Amino acid sequence: AEIRPPDDGFAWPLDGEVIARFGDGERRLDGIRIRARMGEPVRAAAGGEVVYAGNELQGYGELVLIRHPDRWVTAYGLNSRIRVTVGDQITAGQHIADAGASGATEEPALHFEIRRGVQPVDPLQRLPQR
Repeated sequence: AEIRPPDDGFAWPLDGEVIARFGDGERRLDGIRIRARMGEPVRAAAGGEVVYAGNELQGYGELVLIRHPDRWVTAYGLNSRIRVTVGDQITAGQHIADAGASGATEEPALHFEIRRGVQPVDPLQRLPQR
């Protein structure tokens, strides 16, 4: 059976150009990087619960993880500021963080991942065509 994403699927967390794709690079990117403007609102790709909000993971800046129904998880990294806390119930499109730049990336970008359980999935296969 086809694995269904949450209700209406996933929406773009922000409207930038994709500057790095899933699987790119020596360290194999587990998501995509989307060009952003500093401080631009990052929005939840689908409704769910915030299960992580912090900066302990090196290279991800301020990171937010949202758990969705059916073991789906979305990750939003490289943010300058987090607008949610663990345990918050989030609706699709909610402003969850402000975009930023971190470590290896000088230009502001959003690191975005979609996972099912621990398995990363190519977000471009799950996001609406643009």
